[in-house]
Amino acid sequence: MRGMSHIPLRLTTGAFILNAGHGKRHLDKDSAAWLQAMAARVIPPVTRLEPQTFGKVLSYSEMALGASLLAPFLPSRLVGVGLGIFSGSLLTMYRRTPGMTEADGIRPSQQGTALAKDVWMFGIAVALVLDRKARSGNTR
Repeated sequence: MRGMSHIPLRLTTGAFILNAGHGKRHLDKDSAAWLQAMAARVIPPVTRLEPQTFGKVLSYSEMALGASLLAPFLPSRLVGVGLGIFSGSLLTMYRRTPGMTEADGIRPSQQGTALAKDVWMFGIAVALVLDRKARSGNTR
């Protein structure tokens, strides 16, 4: 981990995503199918999986991403790219799901608030990817 400033960014998102994945380990078939239908709006090939297989893949993927954010030996830029792909997919799902936004297509509806809040993860991903190590002689 390059800087002390990355620690809170990685700890908060890593713990949040790891916990979310852990909670999906034993999804019932209907819950897995609902999540799969939502994910198919962004990644259509996920419909080829059985719902319970999709649920397990989703669970393990979230736990792996969360753990990678918590692992200090992995570069922030690398885990930032992973977080960006994950959170960007969630935001795309939010935009493509009917009823998630107000008529303007941007502001969240009551139903869309749960997904729209994931914009903070995208912001953290951008910060991790774009942050540059201060060079000698440079002050920030």
